[in-house]
Amino acid sequence: MNPLDWLLDSDPAICWQALRDLTDADSSAITAERARVTREGLGAAIVSHQQLDGAWRREGAPAWLTTLFTLQLLRATGADPTDPLIEKAISRLESSLYWDCTPGNWDIRPVRATGNPFFQGEVEPCINGGVLALGGYFGHPNKKLARRLLTEQLPDGGWNCDAPKSQRSSFHTTICVLEGLLEYERAISASPTEAQVPQVQQSHANEIAAARRRAEEYLLERALFRRRSTGEIANPEFLELAFPPRYHYDILRALDYFRSASLHASSGAESTLKPDPRLAEAIKLIVRKRQPDGCWLLENCYDESLALPLSESIGQRSRWNTLRAIRVLLWNHQEIIALTDHLPTPRNSGPTHR
Repeated sequence: MNPLDWLLDSDPAICWQALRDLTDADSSAITAERARVTREGLGAAIVSHQQLDGAWRREGAPAWLTTLFTLQLLRATGADPTDPLIEKAISRLESSLYWDCTPGNWDIRPVRATGNPFFQGEVEPCINGGVLALGGYFGHPNKKLARRLLTEQLPDGGWNCDAPKSQRSSFHTTICVLEGLLEYERAISASPTEAQVPQVQQSHANEIAAARRRAEEYLLERALFRRRSTGEIANPEFLELAFPPRYHYDILRALDYFRSASLHASSGAESTLKPDPRLAEAIKLIVRKRQPDGCWLLENCYDESLALPLSESIGQRSRWNTLRAIRVLLWNHQEIIALTDHLPTPRNSGPTHR
């Protein structure tokens, strides 16, 4: 079975994204497959694991940790945020739980006079980047949280949870915030909240986009995985393709972000913006990791806080990594399409489905 057929013969969360990103399937087929996400497989399991108070929990882990990263996994499935099952789950969470540090530690607790609404986040930018992404995707973009993250951007362009003690950005924190800002920017562009003053809305969107570009430059100047000062590999784990990533950075996560940002930037244009040449080294590393059967392995996994187990194992073929790797390579098809017989013919790129 070739890689594309292998992806299509899988969980609806993977199948619908493979149809959208890797084939020329018509929109009705894509929509029908996407509708299965909350009713079968991983997406349905995530929804069913939500507790009555709106949280997701795992024994031995704080509620915020399991809730945040299980919701991030739900976002990765591409579940339709307007699906009634999703809207009900998000409403239950938002109406029941706040971020609160009254006992001396941040967690999500029953709504009280103190604390922040869930989509307003807490204090660490790596966490808040994830919260902003969830809010943008699930229809609750939070301007206050976005502005907070803008004020915390460091002079070198990125973010670090150890700031202000450290003024050097972190790859981990920066990718979390970048994903959050992109999802937020996409949300406010699709459903402006200040339609009566469009110039104000556009100015805010431009501010978000400018912050993203500075942070993207932080990663690009380092070829996505090198130290700027010496050119050495900043962290060997950056080259390990992980899913789910939790807050951890790796080159495939970064490349998938740049692909998504390119699709957003070129919405309405005739073609997707070309990848920055400084991504080339990371792209080549992804190509080298392709197995003889055309698939990619799961090289790392940060699932210790999830509310439910995943089916993939480290060292084995990974549908999640294969899906993401192929769509990144197809985005960059002018450079790599001749390198492999396993990739499908690239489809015409266009705006991603929400």
